[in-house]
Amino acid sequence: MIDAKTQFDHRLRDLGRKHAAMANGYTPKVRADGLIVIQPKRKNAFMPFKFAMFAIAALLLFKTFLLAAVGPDAYSDRLGKLETGTVFEQAGAWAMQIDPATQYAAGMIGPILR
Repeated sequence: MIDAKTQFDHRLRDLGRKHAAMANGYTPKVRADGLIVIQPKRKNAFMPFKFAMFAIAALLLFKTFLLAAVGPDAYSDRLGKLETGTVFEQAGAWAMQIDPATQYAAGMIGPILR
């Protein structure tokens, strides 16, 4: 009796795993013998890519806002202070340096902020 309960628990656990995998979507596949098998879709591997693109866009928007708000001279002075700091501050200064896209966008929204 205990063996039957253990087998039932294993089948129930396997069904739970299968259901969780199918919750992300599934696709029917036809095997060589003609049997149609439903397989779960794999998780999308582009999530880290999307997150990285979102982080880069957020950084560009932040840089644009700062450059437009304080002006290019004050922004360059602050970057100069960061470049003489610790390794982390130098990395921040490298990431926050003025690039053409940031400079163009700051030029567009600068008159609105000032």
